[in-house]
Amino acid sequence: METILSRIQEIASKEGVTIGALERKIGASKGVLSRAINNGTDIQSKWIQIIVENYPRYSAQWLLTGTGEMLTDDIAKDKDSHYKSQVPTAKHSDDPQKGIPLIPISAMAGALTSEQTVLDYECELYIVPMFKGADFLIPVKGSSMYPKYSSGDVVACQRVPMTDLFFQWNKVYVIDTTQGALIKRIKPGSDKEHVLIVSDNEKYDPFELPIMAINAVALVIGVIRLE
Repeated sequence: METILSRIQEIASKEGVTIGALERKIGASKGVLSRAINNGTDIQSKWIQIIVENYPRYSAQWLLTGTGEMLTDDIAKDKDSHYKSQVPTAKHSDDPQKGIPLIPISAMAGALTSEQTVLDYECELYIVPMFKGADFLIPVKGSSMYPKYSSGDVVACQRVPMTDLFFQWNKVYVIDTTQGALIKRIKPGSDKEHVLIVSDNEKYDPFELPIMAINAVALVIGVIRLE
């Protein structure tokens, strides 16, 4: 008999991730979903809502009731589009007053700390109507944040002031550290002096980082896949 839990397993299978990775993706404690699946017990409705928010290509009606198509109408029409219908598009701009600068990876730290203005960089500019509040764009390199972000994607970032720093737990940030700039999810650490740095790719282990080791922070507010 199909249940919400069995359909959650279907989502994990189709996304190519384990239930443990899905738990981390939605910010749930380890075992919240796996124990419910193994024991046949219910889960809190908030986790169902968060799953829908994090995996919008799957129909909420299908997840809750089992009726209708698994994929939403827009995605079902083009399953191989890599979710193009849901990803903001970017247009190249030659006008520095309108475009958002695409910062090269080598200049990420300077862009975060504002030690240089964006005009000091040789940047391409893009107009992205959905991200008018973005300060800059940064390319994703590597697979540590897959499947949320893939290498070659571009993330839109908004600087966060270091004075009275406040983290929105489980959000993705670009952080400038002594080890270089990282794009990671941030969760509470073991004490107030540390944060937990988490990758969405389960092959990368989480690690604690002293807040004092963070030089600058920017909140990732969206992703762009350039044509």
